[in-house]
Formats: sequence, structure tokens, C-alpha cells
Amino acid sequence: MDEPGHVVLLHGLGRSPLTFRYAVQRLRRAGFATSNLGYPSRRAPIEALADAVAERLPTDARPLHFLTHSLGGIVLRCLVQRRRPAHLGRVVMLGPPNGGSQLATRLQPRWYYRWLMGPAGQQIGADLASVPNRLGPVDFPLGVIAGSQSIDPFRFLVSGASDGKVSLDETRVEGMTDWWSLPRGHSFLMFDARVIDQAAHFFRHGRFAPEPG
Repeated sequence: MDEPGHVVLLHGLGRSPLTFRYAVQRLRRAGFATSNLGYPSRRAPIEALADAVAERLPTDARPLHFLTHSLGGIVLRCLVQRRRPAHLGRVVMLGPPNGGSQLATRLQPRWYYRWLMGPAGQQIGADLASVPNRLGPVDFPLGVIAGSQSIDPFRFLVSGASDGKVSLDETRVEGMTDWWSLPRGHSFLMFDARVIDQAAHFFRHGRFAPEPG
């Protein structure tokens, strides 16, 4: 891709565009235009969230890349299936529950989880009927960045190596192009310069940069 392109940023469940402020600054310095979109992640099902985001996408951007965090990745996968953007470029997902979330499954019976996380929080479990597991393989260039270390108290509810909320295995999805992990927690991936620089490299080259050494 000759043009740097336009990057749309989609935050995670219960978060806001503020979580991507650092990423926006760093991507702009790297030459990318950006749209840091907010959406009501706790108020509607994933399908409705995907449609709401689709209505606000830039229509003249070529190519149109995406940087997502957590639920934002699932919203994007749903959006691509329902209303695939013209000139879709490359996608980087940070800590996505692509295989569903065992943490969500364990917390779903709790009233406070249902109240805090809303309809979308009920749709991202690890069961085969969950939205992530019904979406199937991806058919666009996708790089996934996963965290492998956390002090998050929820980490004890997640089996295997994880970022405290999503396990390494849960971030993977059939059809992805590249995958990279680093010792960061789920809530801090978007504040790490290495993560944003790897995203920029993927947008330009379709692969993550080799790790030093």
C-alpha cells in the first residue's frame, strides 16, 4: 500500500475514545489520518453497535485501516460481515476475545456484570453460540497483539497465560495474518509505544516487525 491510509480506532467494552488518545498522537506522527470513534458499548447488542459504527465511518478514505481494543475487535468483525467498508485496509486488534471470553462466561450469572457490561457483555462468552464464535474466520489482513502478563484481580478466573482478562488462545482467530504478544495487561496495551509502533508497521507492510535480537 503506497498511501499511509486512515486509521479508525474502536475502544473496548465500557471504555471511551479517551483510551486511544496516546495511540492517536503516535499514529498521526507516523503519518496516518485518524478517526477515534466512540460508541455506546454498554447499551446495545453487538450487531446494533456494528451498524452504529458503520454509519460514522469515513467514506473517502483509501485505504481504511482499523485499530481496535477488546470488544472493539468483535464489533469490527461483525461490521465487516454486515456492512463491509469500501476500501477496507488492514486491521490490528489489541486483546480481542476472538474465541470468546471464559471470563465473560464465568461472570455472566452475576447481576453486577449484567448491569455493568450490558447486552454486548452477554454475547462474548466462550460458548459456541457466542457472537465471536459465530462470526467464523476473518477474510481481511489481520494482526493480533496479545498481552501475556497482568496484576488484574480477574486473572485468576482466566485459564492459561493471559492479559488478565483474555487468554492468549482466546485472541486467535482463523484467517489472521500475524500474531504477536508482549508482557502487558489488557487495560494498558494501547498505552505501550511498542504496540502502537507495531500497529503502524502492520498497516504499512501487512506484517509485524521482527522482534530485536
